[in-house]
Amino acid sequence: MLKTLSFTKLPEAALLNDLHQISRTVSAETKTDFGTGGLVGLAGVAMFQFYYSNFTNNNNYADYALENLQKSLEIINKGNGIPSFCSGIGGMGWILSHLKQKGFLETDDSLLADIDEYMYEAMINYINERNYDFLHGAIGCGFYFLKRYQNSNDSSLQNKYKNFLTTLIENLESSSIVIDDKIYWISIIDESGKKGYNLGLAHGVASVINFLSRLYLIKDLRSKVQKMLEGGINYILSYRGENKFSCSTFPSYIDKNGKIFWNSRLAWCYGDLGIGLSLYRAGKALDDTSLRSTSLAILNHASLRYGAEDTCVADAGLCHGSFGIAQIFNYMYRQTGHLNFRNAYHYWVNDGINQKLQNNKNIGYRKKTTNGWVDDISVLEGISGIGLAIISSLSKENISWDECLMIN
Repeated sequence: MLKTLSFTKLPEAALLNDLHQISRTVSAETKTDFGTGGLVGLAGVAMFQFYYSNFTNNNNYADYALENLQKSLEIINKGNGIPSFCSGIGGMGWILSHLKQKGFLETDDSLLADIDEYMYEAMINYINERNYDFLHGAIGCGFYFLKRYQNSNDSSLQNKYKNFLTTLIENLESSSIVIDDKIYWISIIDESGKKGYNLGLAHGVASVINFLSRLYLIKDLRSKVQKMLEGGINYILSYRGENKFSCSTFPSYIDKNGKIFWNSRLAWCYGDLGIGLSLYRAGKALDDTSLRSTSLAILNHASLRYGAEDTCVADAGLCHGSFGIAQIFNYMYRQTGHLNFRNAYHYWVNDGINQKLQNNKNIGYRKKTTNGWVDDISVLEGISGIGLAIISSLSKENISWDECLMIN
């Protein structure tokens, strides 16, 4: 339903109550094994606990966070771990670096140096497989190295990370598909692992644009990424509004036979929100006022979509649920002051609260899957991510934990 949303207030008391309950549940649930990762794993849970500790001025939760990071490292030391940004060592390393940057943690540089070498080998393996996925492939590795570059004051280390990133850039370029002024990459298009041409932020061209826009700000890398960045933008925009019967501005993906899949969901992972967000970041990086205006028009259209039929929203999590949508509109409202973004942000926070199921141990926030409702404490689809979004809503500051989702 495309209709201007009226202003609704944030339910701050209800949000605060849910936040406290989420923290208690997370602290109880992480007594069992949960893997290492950032978006799905103990490191992500620890990030929530550090932010909650800071928000409540209660150091006990920072202690819980340190315990979870220690568990994560123990899992890795036993040889149990994968390199992915989403659920493996890449995401854990990124969070360690982020927590150090924010002053939550004093990280041992020798530990991160060991992770550096592991992640470089993993990135090369992903490149050899032509797997450039953000959550589960080479761009996730690059995102880790970008954070390491940003945090380092050592010129020799910075040069090392720039070399690693240059390797990724060169391979992205050599594996790209170029038609006229458009550049794109083959990628995963659905949960089965099927390949095609994905436009979304979790796995597709939007994530490449978002990542390259960040690299463009590094002077020594600018000339290496500009052509690919502009070509990727042209490719995505070539699909804008092509189907007037679709509720979405862009399709989710195009299969290898050229079939276009329209009516993309409203979510962080797929669809207009991640595309608009990435185009906005590219417009800022390139100082392109026309592209920024285009991105705001895309996001404004998305702000007028609501209701399950037009959005396919069925739960509250960050990946494809209400609080992920709210977090993007929260960011865009802080960036622009546009009232449509504020109204959409408030609407989706309220919708997230209304997604709660009754009489459930995770205070009602459950993840919807093809096999039914399940409990989840992760950042990506579970209550740690919902807790972080609530902290962003209740805080007067622009809290940047959502950089791990390429939002901030």
